Amino acid sequence: MPDSLKKILLVDDDRFILTLICRMLYRKGFICRKADSVKMALQMLEKETPDIILSDYSMPVMDGFQFRQMLLNDKRWRNVPFVFFTSFADQELAQKGLDLKAIDYIDKNTPIPLVVSKLTNILDTIRKQHEQSIHEIGAAARALNLRSVPERAPENESFKFDFLHQSFENYPGGDFIDFITTGDDYTFIILGDVMGKKWGAWFFSFNFLSYIRSAIRLCVFEGDISTASIVNKINRVVNLDPVLSDVLSTLSLVMINHKTTEVRYTGAGDMPPIYYNRAAGSCSQVQSSGMLLGVMPDGQYDEQIIDMLPGDQLIIVTDGMTDFRNKGGTKTDYRLFVEKVGPLLGQENTMELIKKETFSEQADSEVIDDRSLLFIERK
Repeated sequence: MPDSLKKILLVDDDRFILTLICRMLYRKGFICRKADSVKMALQMLEKETPDIILSDYSMPVMDGFQFRQMLLNDKRWRNVPFVFFTSFADQELAQKGLDLKAIDYIDKNTPIPLVVSKLTNILDTIRKQHEQSIHEIGAAARALNLRSVPERAPENESFKFDFLHQSFENYPGGDFIDFITTGDDYTFIILGDVMGKKWGAWFFSFNFLSYIRSAIRLCVFEGDISTASIVNKINRVVNLDPVLSDVLSTLSLVMINHKTTEVRYTGAGDMPPIYYNRAAGSCSQVQSSGMLLGVMPDGQYDEQIIDMLPGDQLIIVTDGMTDFRNKGGTKTDYRLFVEKVGPLLGQENTMELIKKETFSEQADSEVIDDRSLLFIERK
């Protein structure tokens, strides 16, 4: 964790203490946010989540214990490291703070350099524990061959398949991708996004993938290759699932007919695919009316048949590709994404250009969600 990214929220009704501590923390590489009341602290938390919170016990209207309890009751902030910072030396108060799962208790009489060192050590320890947990879970997933994203796209005589994927903060996330080839006739391409981030969304992605893979193979076995029909069946099963019915997920399903080169597409609450027509030299959006999986027994899914000629391209993305972070916060701007990638379509090296534009170092710094992109080109 680079020093420049260490954000601390300091809560104290003594403004002199706030100014003094923040000045020293700033010199040591912290970004310090000051709040002279719990009310102000909560307002600041709504705008930005810090790496650590340093809070006094005794404050008017609402004290530090009440503040801590409120954070524990809110899943957005319950896991933010919390340290009490007070002039009270009462052991019972200190124990009460630690019982509220505060990481530490620091006396205000502690020299400021030592306070900074303690905070730095706390964050370093948390970072190391986090990295170790990521490594162990990742190793277990690899040992069990658990993948929600393939290592590479398959080869095809008539089409070029490719994809880009980046998880949020390097955690496995809710985006899932798969390519399913059934015999010599069809390739089904799957792109989905389980709502949420990190491990929770990642675990649920396997449940959705399991249903989707099974439904595709069973439908093809029965002679049903309609993407709308397949998604409808997946939706009904998810809607009846007592666990997944409360978990929202998008789905983009594409079917490639190897013999006729016909392309069929059905979407469930997804972002509109971008279709590049080489002959016309223009881009258009492929609209789909389907709802998120499992929301209703009848998702009202339709099917679009796309006649892709040589040089035509199709791009499908999850909403993370359209999310941006700026000075005003975060926003989703699908139109801005289309404006960025539209001029890159139809080029000989379209995928490389898209990767350079959307996965650059600057773009990576703006990531606020898992990001995935599917690329299909008719040869």
